[in-house]
Amino acid sequence: MKMAEGLRSWLLSAMLLLATATANAHEMRPAYLELRESAADTYEVLWKVPAAGDDLRLALYVHLPAGCTNLSEPHGMFIGGAYSERWRMTATHGLAGERITIDGLSATSTDVLVRVNRLDGTSQVVRLMPSDPSFVVAASPSGWDVVRTYSSLGFEHILLGVDHLLFVLGLLLIVRGPLMLLKTITSFTIAHSLTLAVATLGYASAPPLLLNALIALSILFLGPEIVRSWRGGTSLAIRQPWVVAFAFGLLHGFAFASGLSVTGLPTSAIPPALLCFNLGVEAGQLTFVGMVLVMQRAFQVLEMHWPLWATRAPGYVVGVCGVYWTIQRTALLYAGT
Repeated sequence: MKMAEGLRSWLLSAMLLLATATANAHEMRPAYLELRESAADTYEVLWKVPAAGDDLRLALYVHLPAGCTNLSEPHGMFIGGAYSERWRMTATHGLAGERITIDGLSATSTDVLVRVNRLDGTSQVVRLMPSDPSFVVAASPSGWDVVRTYSSLGFEHILLGVDHLLFVLGLLLIVRGPLMLLKTITSFTIAHSLTLAVATLGYASAPPLLLNALIALSILFLGPEIVRSWRGGTSLAIRQPWVVAFAFGLLHGFAFASGLSVTGLPTSAIPPALLCFNLGVEAGQLTFVGMVLVMQRAFQVLEMHWPLWATRAPGYVVGVCGVYWTIQRTALLYAGT
């Protein structure tokens, strides 16, 4: 499928802004609060806050309702890019109908995923944002909490993942024909869905620094292929882009799983939570592809004409960002070994 000239020019400015906005584009680092009822009105509390290094954490704190008393002192440590605290507490009058607030959240740009697990096996899952830093513990949680929360997490994860979107854009720039586009997007979907499930369920893992470098390399790989397609050349990636989409999609699936590494999945609803997160990722990906196709059609209808450098600039953006991220992340990989 030949992309419209005006579309490429528009995407150039959009991708440059996105690419300079973040160097670790695919990371999603919300805070996480879990309250697990171990006995009647007694809870094991886990509180995770994003951290940088071993001594700097976000100033976020859990404000529990009156009537809650700690049975043990919070014990905290820095591990895996987060500061984690654990303690036990009791709620004299129970938590149902009570409000829990995250102090300091309104002054940040992060979110907090909250999970309340009860003795009867039911769970309440809530997502708190800076504009709404508190919630009321439900007396009878709804199953739609998991659907709504995890699907929105997946949707935002892909749309905020600039490196993932650049990879998809690179594929669109070499794909020819609607049938090949369908095969390519489907192949990418199947591949990252497989590794997302495998990694999230704990059957396999990938070192984060190495994974970051390989994802950057996947974007860099598409740069020369785009130029080759401009020149009328051919290669496996140009003839069968679905093969490339599947191979690199396996890597991107591990990165999608990182979106759940901090929060995890509710033990009472692992399959639906994982499915909803993946569906959210797919919805975000299809939204991006749909926007590209709609803009392509719009520029064709308007018959807009652009200079050659503008029509090819997005392809060079893909290559340049691939080079930059590959160098940056490879340096971090060597520094971390």
